[in-house]
Amino acid sequence: QDSPLKAVQMLWVNLIMDTLASLALATEPPTEALLLRRPYGRERPLVSRTMLKNIVGHAAYQLVIIFTLLFV
Repeated sequence: QDSPLKAVQMLWVNLIMDTLASLALATEPPTEALLLRRPYGRERPLVSRTMLKNIVGHAAYQLVIIFTLLFV
């Protein structure tokens, strides 16, 4: 099986994706409250209720836009 992406193309995709993720993390301003916050326990869910609402809402928004563009 031949790969759809060559090695150099995969490196460029990785570079671009890592750069955008690094920028997203680096642009959040550091605060003292982050250092003083206690760590989360093992029983706490990784995705909070608010995060789940945002993910589902954003997915629904994208689906509406995509279906609008496809069928209108």
